[in-house]
Amino acid sequence: MPSKPARPCSQPGCPNLTHDRYCPEHAKAEDERYRKWQRDPKINRRYGARWRKIRTAYIAAHPLCENCLATSRYTPAQEVHHVIPLEHGGTHDPGNLRSLCKPCHSRQSALDGDRWRQAPRVYTY
Repeated sequence: MPSKPARPCSQPGCPNLTHDRYCPEHAKAEDERYRKWQRDPKINRRYGARWRKIRTAYIAAHPLCENCLATSRYTPAQEVHHVIPLEHGGTHDPGNLRSLCKPCHSRQSALDGDRWRQAPRVYTY
């Protein structure tokens, strides 16, 4: 079967033909540009198999969103949120966790400044 014909590189103004989205010349630069929006590899180490077990057990024990439950709405929890993030000294201790639905978790992450890399929130103990 014949292969698909090459098409122009997606980089504006690049005349090179490629079978991928970008030619090899621009693919590396595009990967680096995209990678700056990904989570820091040091943070990924904190969320391994141990975290998945803790998360599953916490969701089983707290199946409803704790924020919605406070306003008398019954929404299934889909995320587990660290009240004090790990990068600010928080732990996987159940006292530092909250089960939240996706909208509540997104809202809380945005308020904490995690989502858009704003200035870190100051926590009082």
